[in-house]
Parts: sequence; structure tokens; C-alpha cells
Amino acid sequence: MIEMSRADFEVLVSEALDEVPMELAALIDNVAIFVEDEPPGSDPGLLGIYEGIPLTERGHYYGGVLPDRITIYRNPTLAICDTVDDVIDEVNITVVHEIAHHFGIDDARLHELGYG
Repeated sequence: MIEMSRADFEVLVSEALDEVPMELAALIDNVAIFVEDEPPGSDPGLLGIYEGIPLTERGHYYGGVLPDRITIYRNPTLAICDTVDDVIDEVNITVVHEIAHHFGIDDARLHELGYG
């Protein structure tokens, strides 16, 4: 497992968000991004999670709700990586994966696209 401070990991998440094409970033609506060290105990290998209502499921009733939440988990990501470059790649993949869920793209399609 590679060692990396939470602050350095948060920088990688921020840089991954900066890499999202501007056309897509402009469409992200009502989402907060978080970094946490550990995922829920029920899924210790989880690298990230999207919690909310995807854009494709929002109707005219959508409003006045708390932001959707994307959480990227530091320790499981570091546990599967051997180098800093591996961490950068994995963070980029995980960030794109969770943003894709916000756009209504499911896991099966993400795996087909290489973001599984």
C-alpha cells in the first residue's frame, strides 16, 4: 500500500475534477464532492460512491433538496495502488465513474467504457 496524506489525496481528487471536460462540468447540478478515509464497514473495498438522484431521473418535482453526494475513499484506493501514478489513475477513473452515475450511466455501461 502506498502512503499519501489526506491533503495530497484531496489535491488529486480536485485535479481529477479539473480534468472533466468543461461541457460536462457545466451540466453537473447540485452535487457536493467529499473525500473520506474509509468507506462504510459493509463495503470495505469501495473506492467511491454516488448518492443522489441522477439527472435522468429528476422531474419537474425536483427542487429544494440537499445536494447529491459523491464520496471518494482514500484508504481503499491507496491499498490497491503501488505507485503515485497508480493512485492518480485510480482517482481519475473513480471520479469519472461517480460523475457518470450522476448523469444516469450504470455500472454495466461504465465497465464497457473502461471505468469499472
